[in-house]
Amino acid sequence: MWNFHNPVAIHAGAGSLATLPHLLAGRRAILITFPEAAALGLEQAIADLLGPQLVAIENAVQPNPDVAWLGAMHERLWQQHPDVPCLIALGGGSVIDCAKAMLAPTPSGRFEELLTHLRQDSAFQPDPARIKTLIAIPTTAGTGSEVTPWATLWDAAGGHKYSLHRPWTWPEAALIDAELMRSLPPAATLASALDALSHALEAIWNRHRNPLSSTLAASAARSILATLPALMRQPDALTLREQMALAALQAGLAFSNTRTALAHSLSYDITLRQGVVHGIACSFSLPHILRLALGRDAAVDALLLDIFDADDAHQAVARLTAFLEALGVSTDPARYGLGEGERWDAALQQALQGPRGRNFIAAAP
Repeated sequence: MWNFHNPVAIHAGAGSLATLPHLLAGRRAILITFPEAAALGLEQAIADLLGPQLVAIENAVQPNPDVAWLGAMHERLWQQHPDVPCLIALGGGSVIDCAKAMLAPTPSGRFEELLTHLRQDSAFQPDPARIKTLIAIPTTAGTGSEVTPWATLWDAAGGHKYSLHRPWTWPEAALIDAELMRSLPPAATLASALDALSHALEAIWNRHRNPLSSTLAASAARSILATLPALMRQPDALTLREQMALAALQAGLAFSNTRTALAHSLSYDITLRQGVVHGIACSFSLPHILRLALGRDAAVDALLLDIFDADDAHQAVARLTAFLEALGVSTDPARYGLGEGERWDAALQQALQGPRGRNFIAAAP
């Protein structure tokens, strides 16, 4: 027996941003976005669509949302706009994750109270009547945050990473318009797409996989392998942007039910300590992890070999390695502060002990 659950209403297609007023259904909203959104005309586009329904804009979200500045935003938003019922997150995964951290008030009005719950992994139960809803509008194709309940929050100064996951952190709706992705720079296009590839493969070599998640993940992986090289050559091609957006959505839906696994567990410390962009940190290791995953389950092996059109494990690993290297992504752990040998082995073993690492098909029960 298996089950699949995802409550996010998905609205997709080029030009679908125009449906945002319909999704709001008269509700007032706050826009949370990234600093460049104004120069790209995105803030004005939302303002033109919503008129007086848009009551405020928070546009200072930085990559890897950090508790150093999340607290001030959370307290300002709840002090100034406690009765605005909806948040609109327009941006990449960092923006959507940031918005998830804004959805619920704390009894004291201080963000530190929420942070304490995350540090202690204790229950946080805000007043259900006061929780805001979230409409997520991704401008990247990769993070999957628009269809998952998780928000990754960082404490760079303290050397920690937190995962916020509550029933109320699911977005109400995801609006996926590839037109919004055409201005995405090459580096961000690459990193976000490889994040999606990692999500897809991690959903397959996962203890919590099910037939639907694996089907979605395999479709996503095949599409990314076929589409990404062409997209890097033709970044303004709307058809390719749409194909990548669909693949990223499929990968997001897949891991919304399985969670991620070893590659992501390994990546967090690399991002925290080395400053490596998340999409690269969670994808350079994929060939190494593919080698570890193969041979654990016949059905998983068959699916992975099919994705890479490979006859055996060696050929599959070689093809994934060549794919990444051709995109300029080194698969050498030493490039990320992890030399081959004992240091690399120790990093893998440590990652296997983390919550995400324990989802890996080859992790100890």
